[in-house]
Amino acid sequence: MSWIQVRTNTNAQLAEKLGDLLMEQGALSITFMDAKDTPVFEPLPGETRLWGDTDLMALFTADADTSGAKALIKTLLGEDTPIKIEVLEDKDWERAWMDNFHPMQFGKRLWICPTWLDVPDPSAVNVRLDPGLAFGTGTHATTALCLEWLDGQDLSGKTVVDFGCGSGILAIAALKLGAKRVVGVDIDPQAIEASLANATRNDVAEQLELYLPKDQPIGLQADVVVANILAGPLHELRDIILGYLKPGGVIALSGILESQAPALSAFYGEQCQMDPIVEREEWCRVAGKKF
Repeated sequence: MSWIQVRTNTNAQLAEKLGDLLMEQGALSITFMDAKDTPVFEPLPGETRLWGDTDLMALFTADADTSGAKALIKTLLGEDTPIKIEVLEDKDWERAWMDNFHPMQFGKRLWICPTWLDVPDPSAVNVRLDPGLAFGTGTHATTALCLEWLDGQDLSGKTVVDFGCGSGILAIAALKLGAKRVVGVDIDPQAIEASLANATRNDVAEQLELYLPKDQPIGLQADVVVANILAGPLHELRDIILGYLKPGGVIALSGILESQAPALSAFYGEQCQMDPIVEREEWCRVAGKKF
């Protein structure tokens, strides 16, 4: 069976409204994609997070009349709005999706491997994690920068806090790299569930403690803190994040655009000896050691 896809570009203010109207026109599904390839950070439950420039794809059956959809788009977005109509042939989408992912190495020791593939090096530090629609799986530069940093640390016997743990990828990697205790904190109950499921898959669930902020232990102190979130929250929550860290402990922050990194590094530098900023694909890692 084939399908018709109607694709256009809009903005965050109009995307959801347009999607609802196209569903009324008979669309089977609506997909939003970031036109600037900005990473998708997990939204809160019930929240739809869009971007400044958003591609919208509406999927219709092959025999659908899409003239109404095209007219609606032009009415809402303007007569000059580009619209792309294409026929999609049916295929094994699950297999096509799986073919796009492969084991990835971070640093010298650490590999992230999908569960349906054999690990390339059984003697390496292997984390089994499948790509998903949310949280982190190592494919984006922000997560990769944190994984490489963790691989370069001596975590033996250390306590680690993963602030904004998402999928648990950083927490699980820290345990696999020798950490004695890892605490994951996230505001989203879905992230707690995802972290626990992935930790169980990697046989480290008993060593991983997971908390919503309101439930976390009082006075928690760690040797290492990682936080892969966004520059805004990293700035607003600096004292909370650094409050987890013992004097002499080390911290790595990511989810930071290149333009945001110098100011954030200077801000954390009021309480830490900062390392040089590391950049990849316009994203940065800011790291340092607490005074």
